[in-house]
Amino acid sequence: MKLFLDDIRTVDMIYESQDTDFVVVRTYEQFVRYISENGLPDFISFDNDLGLDDHGKVAPDGLAAAKWLVYESGMDLRSLEFKVHSANPVAAKQIRGLLTNYINFLNSEHR
Repeated sequence: MKLFLDDIRTVDMIYESQDTDFVVVRTYEQFVRYISENGLPDFISFDNDLGLDDHGKVAPDGLAAAKWLVYESGMDLRSLEFKVHSANPVAAKQIRGLLTNYINFLNSEHR
């Protein structure tokens, strides 16, 4: 199972293959709900900037989704593979850093 978090783009805009195994979620809330109900996917593709919420405010972003995985989900992320496809280079680096550092920490703790 693969998860694609992006408010606008489609999977084929990011991945050249005709990969249809992705479930697309458009918001932070959909991301949390999907993983809470279905478990951790094998692969997650992260966008960061997820547009505006229903009140015209900046919506929780991909970094918030990554933080939820690390700090709130309680899931073992050691088997998670991910890619950050965000066009926001600073946020992309933050998401990659958070997840990579946390997964490395988990791997070092479970040796």
